[in-house]
Amino acid sequence: MIGKLIKNYIACPVQIKASFWFLICSFFQKSISMISTPIFTRLMTTAEYGQYSVFSSWMDIISVIITLNLFAGIYSQGLIKFEEERKEFSAALQGLTATMIVLWLSVYIIFHSFWNKVFSLTTVQMLIMFLLIWTSSIFQFWSEEQRVEYKYRNLVLLTCVVSIAKPIVGIVFVINSSEKMTARVLGFALVQSFFLIIFFKQLLERKKFFSKKIWVYGFTFNIPLIPHYLSQSILSVADRIMIGKLVNVEASGIYSLAYSIAFIMTIFTTSLMHTINPWIYRKIKENDIKYMGKIIYPVLMGIAAINIMLIAFAPEVVHLFAPKSYQNAIWIIPPITMSVYFMFLYSVFSCFEFYYERTRYISTATLIGAILNIILNYIFIKVFGYYAAAYTSLICYILYALFHWYFMKKICKEEEISSEVYSAKIILLIAIAFMAIGFLFLFSYQYIMLRYFFIILMMFIFIIKSKYIMKKVKQLMVEVKEKKDRK
Repeated sequence: MIGKLIKNYIACPVQIKASFWFLICSFFQKSISMISTPIFTRLMTTAEYGQYSVFSSWMDIISVIITLNLFAGIYSQGLIKFEEERKEFSAALQGLTATMIVLWLSVYIIFHSFWNKVFSLTTVQMLIMFLLIWTSSIFQFWSEEQRVEYKYRNLVLLTCVVSIAKPIVGIVFVINSSEKMTARVLGFALVQSFFLIIFFKQLLERKKFFSKKIWVYGFTFNIPLIPHYLSQSILSVADRIMIGKLVNVEASGIYSLAYSIAFIMTIFTTSLMHTINPWIYRKIKENDIKYMGKIIYPVLMGIAAINIMLIAFAPEVVHLFAPKSYQNAIWIIPPITMSVYFMFLYSVFSCFEFYYERTRYISTATLIGAILNIILNYIFIKVFGYYAAAYTSLICYILYALFHWYFMKKICKEEEISSEVYSAKIILLIAIAFMAIGFLFLFSYQYIMLRYFFIILMMFIFIIKSKYIMKKVKQLMVEVKEKKDRK
């Protein structure tokens, strides 16, 4: 059996091998992060953990402004568009990113007192943030180039080493420091500083720091997408920042733990989307969308079931991940976990926007969602406390999914696609059932016997329906395999 698997693996094309190892990388990174979380929550107080969360949230937003996310969509596209001068293209964008970081660092240093007050961070913490942003972008550039060229061995090796080293160094620094939040980010920065070797090595080898053509291309392509990237970051982190400002850092720490636990589910949703996306694009291209729902509906039910499992065992998971001071996180996990489901749902709809290159629709939906999230957080956190942020996020992601549903329908009309892609009634029924079960478990948290009765009942129903779900999953995998075979 093992010999046959090895033989099949060796016979696989490099593209499939690379895809497999890139997926393993993603799982490994998230798994290490998940394993290290219980350690940090026990080494840091809720206030210190909250400070770290606020730091990370600000870094996500500031990174978009400083780097323009040049390592995102434009880079993947450019590596193909500028295939003949790929090395120069990569080096020039690295040079542009480094230049922007130096310029923004100068602005910060001149007005550092003002910016420290705005972000509620110290000068040392802000300087560490700039280093993390730069080194992260270097790694993003390098890793994307490795993916395009299917050089998975070096990427897997470096990813594994860094993923293991970051928490180990961070733990050592936190244990031996009284400024635990600063120590944690300093440990991460120390590990990531090795990425600077990649930058200077490429600079010496390729001798390309500036290119007017590539720099102009980078600006003109990515600046219109900044509202989308920035809004996406804000939608993801605004709640933690605002809790830190409107309540306190202790509340932000509890909320951040719940957020981190709930987002474990993105391991499954992201991996599944990597499989489903090519299949959806092929169906759109072949104008064969009439029966797409027969595959997507069971997938949505499967994602809902996985998320329900986390909601059902939230008290036990929080107890495993953190001490009693974080126990209130259990009340936040259900709505945030539901948000993860709707994030997956909107990605199913948004494939039509990406395929038909309607980027303005994507930016519009993200911008509205981000603005609404900030407004609702400001209103309801003051009234109901930090718990409200989880529900405002859920509302925004539901609306986000609705926006993309509307834009998908609009595109189908514009492209004269007559067939109905998905049934609104079925999508709605799955979503309502998922949320009803999720809230049912939430209300049972104080009654452990009742909660376990619901868990046993759900497991019984799942076993009965598992054959149907597996049949549809296998059908999807067969179609994906057939596509690869034709290539």
